Amino acid sequence: MTGTVCAALVALLTACGTSDPDAGTNGVGKLAAEQIEERARAAAEDARTVRLSGTLVSDDRTYRLDMRLTPEGGVGEVAARGGTRFELLRVAEELYLKADAAFWAHQEHTGEEPTEADREAAGKLDGKYVKVPPEDPSYQQFSAFTQMDVLLDLVLAMNGERATGERGEVDGVRTVRVTADGGRGGVMDVSLAGTPYPLRLERAGDAGTVTLSNWNTRFALRAPEEEQVVDYGQEIFAEE
Repeated sequence: MTGTVCAALVALLTACGTSDPDAGTNGVGKLAAEQIEERARAAAEDARTVRLSGTLVSDDRTYRLDMRLTPEGGVGEVAARGGTRFELLRVAEELYLKADAAFWAHQEHTGEEPTEADREAAGKLDGKYVKVPPEDPSYQQFSAFTQMDVLLDLVLAMNGERATGERGEVDGVRTVRVTADGGRGGVMDVSLAGTPYPLRLERAGDAGTVTLSNWNTRFALRAPEEEQVVDYGQEIFAEE
């Protein structure tokens, strides 16, 4: 009896010692770091939708984003350090911005205390979708937050020699990490379940951490109702 128990215990320990950590995964954890990153980038390029949320630091400005994106447009919210917050909606080339009265008063009177007239004018835009014309100097800046390819190129960029890091987990999904320059050049968590999508990026130089989710999950993307829209024509924001 004792011999049987010992034999079973030895067999169990042997099995545990030789078990495959990649069993039940998509297998990318066995690949070299460069190949894992390549698979993740290819998966992202082939995707039709994604939700991008987190913090981005660009040109010494910090933005908090929560955007749902497709190649045809995007919708979501952007908050800048200092409390400025606005919503963006782009359907093809049509770009809409929605914000509160404080946002519009600030835009009208940047660097100075808004006048009563400014506040009154801004109040009429509170909660409205303002159509941003392509000719407006701010169109490209705001539109960039809604462009799937632009944002993915930005957040997936890493610098330095690649290496395979530790295994991790993002929202309950097992991941394998790819590091660049020992983590200083960025860290990418790649899904070990199903398609090897990138699920989280720690950007180089403390330039923010972004989570990527809802890959290929459909969502409605349509222009707002006409009565919700204010169209200013050729220009909304004055050039700085």
